[in-house]
Formats: sequence, structure tokens, C-alpha cells
Amino acid sequence: MFVAASTECFPQLSLADALNRLVDLEYTRVEVAMSEKGNQLKPSHVHNQFENALAQCRQTQRLTVVAFYLDLDPELPKADYYAQFTSCCKLAKAIKVVQITVRSGELGTPFNEEIERLRELVRIATLDGVVVGLKTEIGRMTQDPSTAAVLCDNVKGLTIALDPSHYVFGPLAGVNYDPLFRYTSHLQLRDTNRHKLQVRVGQGEVEYGRLVNQLTKFNYNRALCVNIVDENDPDIDHFGEMRKMRLLLESLL
Repeated sequence: MFVAASTECFPQLSLADALNRLVDLEYTRVEVAMSEKGNQLKPSHVHNQFENALAQCRQTQRLTVVAFYLDLDPELPKADYYAQFTSCCKLAKAIKVVQITVRSGELGTPFNEEIERLRELVRIATLDGVVVGLKTEIGRMTQDPSTAAVLCDNVKGLTIALDPSHYVFGPLAGVNYDPLFRYTSHLQLRDTNRHKLQVRVGQGEVEYGRLVNQLTKFNYNRALCVNIVDENDPDIDHFGEMRKMRLLLESLL
């Protein structure tokens, strides 16, 4: 296992500036977040200006890119949706990234429709040697760990990008998510309690040591990815929180 951090931690910054901040914080590995929102890399840009996107992902200030987090626009026509995903997979292959994390359908999405979408994503990703991880998330089908497991069982090759905060906080706070460890290919972390999704490091209820021990049983050897989003709260030292989390996770390895 190794410690990484997501560029999503700095949503207000450009990709280059987010990478510089992570270097300053002494991280050595990074998850690159891609969304049409914000100032960083956009899936549409990857698709329409591939060479430029590739150059950006190669100028990482000595950081090793270990994963992509991809938030595709669900309102896109199917052809455009899958075309953008295909381009992101080709980008991953070009810079030797194996992991792409995607979001599950919103609550209320028909199960069969979601299975069809995920099967197509896995099929496309497999062509470029990429693993698709489904993020566990409040308000989406992976909100319930049992549903997340069923999705993986029904889509061969699909894995879980485990964000345990969404099982500590939210409508299913305290639910047992241990059955998801065997599917896990990526981990996103922040400290959380039952009342708030993101709290200061040390004030939450996420059991990092237990997570590492349980994942070790399933031979997990991938990222422990810090995802503490800068909320622009003057009372919180975001840099300090990022450093504390890095040191905490490194102490467990």
C-alpha cells in the first residue's frame, strides 16, 4: 500500500496549481480528478484535445499519477458519454494508470439500466487494461453496501473504490461494509463522524488501522488516497489537515 492524495482536495485551483500544492505537502502520488465542474481537467477536454490533456498529465511535478477519478456528465447522450469515457481510458493507458473511479447511478436508477451502463464501462476499460472502481457514495446506488456488492457480482471485472466516510455518516451511518473489502481496488479517505462528512483529522470515527488490516487480508496493495476537500473555512488549516492525514496513514504502513 502507499499514500496518495486527490487533486479534488483543491477544487478551486487549476490542475497545475493543485499538483504544486501536493508537492509542497510532500505527497509523492496523486489521483487526478476529472469533472466538467471546477478548474481542473475535464472529460470533454480529454476527448476533444487529447494531446493537450496528455501533456498536462505528464507535467506532474515529480508526482506519480496512480488513479483517475472521473465524474462524467450523466446528461450526455449515450454515444458522447461512452466516447468521453473511452478517451479517458486511452489517457490512462498512455500514462500507465490502471485505476479509474466512476460514480454509481443516483438512487432510483433502474437496476438493469445501471448494470448495462457498468458492463459497457468495464468492457471499454478492459480494452486499455484499465480497472473500473465504483465509488461508494451517499445518495447513489452504492449508498447501501449490499447493493454495491450485488452490482459487482453482476458486472464481471467491476471493483469498488471504497470511501468509508459515506458509511460512517449519512442515512446508513454505522452499517457494516466489511463485505466490500474483497472487491476494493481503491480507497478515498478523510475523517468523518455521524454528524458531518468531513471533520478535522482525529475528531472522526474512521478506523484507519482496521481498514488497513482488513484490506491486507485481501492482498490490497493500492492507494490510500487522501480526499480532504478545501472548504475555504478560515477556522480550519487545510494544509495542516492534509499533512496530518499523510503522516497518520504513513505510520500505518
